[in-house]
Amino acid sequence: MTGIVDSLAGSAEPFADAAAFARGFDLKRLPADFIDDPFPYYRALREHDPVHRMPDGAYLITRWRDCDAVYRDARVFSSDKKVEFRPKYGDAPLFEHHTTSLVFNDPPLHTHVRRAIQGALSNRVIAETEAGLVALVDRLLDAIAAKGRADVIEDFAAAIPVEIVGNLLGVPRADRGPLRGWSLAILGALEPVLTDEQMARGNDAVRDFSAYLSGLIAERRRAPGDAEKDLLTRLIRGEQEGRTLSQAELTQNCIFILNAGHETTTNLIGNALDIFIRFPAERRRLIENPALMKSAVEEVLRYESSNQLGNRGVAEDTVLGGVAMPKSTLVTLCIGAANRDAEPFPDPDRFDVARNPTRHLAFGSGIHMCAGMSLARLEGRIAIERFLARFPDYEPDGAPTRSRRARFRGFTALPVRLRS
Repeated sequence: MTGIVDSLAGSAEPFADAAAFARGFDLKRLPADFIDDPFPYYRALREHDPVHRMPDGAYLITRWRDCDAVYRDARVFSSDKKVEFRPKYGDAPLFEHHTTSLVFNDPPLHTHVRRAIQGALSNRVIAETEAGLVALVDRLLDAIAAKGRADVIEDFAAAIPVEIVGNLLGVPRADRGPLRGWSLAILGALEPVLTDEQMARGNDAVRDFSAYLSGLIAERRRAPGDAEKDLLTRLIRGEQEGRTLSQAELTQNCIFILNAGHETTTNLIGNALDIFIRFPAERRRLIENPALMKSAVEEVLRYESSNQLGNRGVAEDTVLGGVAMPKSTLVTLCIGAANRDAEPFPDPDRFDVARNPTRHLAFGSGIHMCAGMSLARLEGRIAIERFLARFPDYEPDGAPTRSRRARFRGFTALPVRLRS
């Protein structure tokens, strides 16, 4: 398997080994270099076995049209994970969290929670967030400018979404220290294969976060905030079809909101600033044409999707990509592969800040399209725009450290030297 990258890059028969690799691919036994560069592997799968049955019986799909079809048919392809996650987590806090949160549920719970979240993330609320976001970004840039160098992740990208989501939930600033660690531990437990240590960290994080939220929720019940702006107050008060959220539903979806808002936005910002090191001509093109910022953010989301994998369960017998799938079949959507598919994206391995329009699947599609995508786009745009304006000639200051996860693509460290 480890020879596939060389085979794809320069062999006279570039796919001589790719077909065999694709047939034997297993998410639970990844090649050593997969995390660093999964895209040659995705290409092999997409071209040779796009609806690939893995050794455990689950299917991995890598074509854009198949992933989009799954996202758009929530009736046949269920997001409910109770059956899938029971063997993985057992009767543990991670099971309760991941089977109660918005993203891993079907209507009516999904509809109920989503409407409450969307109401608190209206266009007006997001617009009112912009001034505070700009001020936050500028404070972070001032701090790293004084040092002359920075870890883009620790000092910048990761600090932004934690503050924004903390504000939305009304978490006191003094209490925000553990939020990022809790989020990383819980989301890390979604990987295809877990060590005992990862499982323990994830369960401990759910317990600790839930205990903290029980006090925050009790305080908000005693002293509600403005339901038009305070997301926690809105979730507490929200009623849909005659019911409010239970305490467990409320707690676990507050955890989900932090996780969803933190990880993907941190990765969006970090991936963008890494890409602009690797593609200096596109960086210069964007700096000279700031009107391209919107399309540039979308291209980052396509080119290095923050979330690489999604999952569904087949709710009734169906056919996907020409392959018959009986009820209860598990399907993994390879978002990262779909977003490099040449069918919707000509010359897909070229990074182009002016690519437009782009129908990437970084935020999904259908009823599960990311409820916070407008906020994530705003955070990404402001952070990237103001960083490049302040430090147009920033340079690497050592090797970056990539997060060693298959599901989420990003960095744990990205050291740079700053030149104003």
